[in-house]
Amino acid sequence: MDTPAPSLQDMDQMARETIAGLPQPFAKAAQDVALRVVDWPAQDMLDAFDMRDSLELTGLYEGIPVTEKSYMDQPLAPDTVWLFRRPILAEWRARGDIEIVHLVAHVTIHEFAHHFGWSDADIAHIDRWWE
Repeated sequence: MDTPAPSLQDMDQMARETIAGLPQPFAKAAQDVALRVVDWPAQDMLDAFDMRDSLELTGLYEGIPVTEKSYMDQPLAPDTVWLFRRPILAEWRARGDIEIVHLVAHVTIHEFAHHFGWSDADIAHIDRWWE
């Protein structure tokens, strides 16, 4: 693979372009979500899923899905989509059959789908990557 690995800023830009291309009403719902692109997931994030290998987690949604929100909710932090650059790069290199921009878009959409209230089963049902 001759393509250089994107920087954190490059990956952030790829994700933001993906978000900007979401159709309505998803684009409007996505505006209230913070996007964070970092190299690795924090240990507490891995612990929440009983993961030992930090390469297993490419992205994470933290928050209350829009389908479960109530006007009574008092958020302690903004809903956040996390993208983990190093695990995404590891998957990209291991696959060898996809452009990095498409993998970043895939992970971004997957995590925002959780914000929209979709379960992993819902996502797998419509996402051809999981077939």
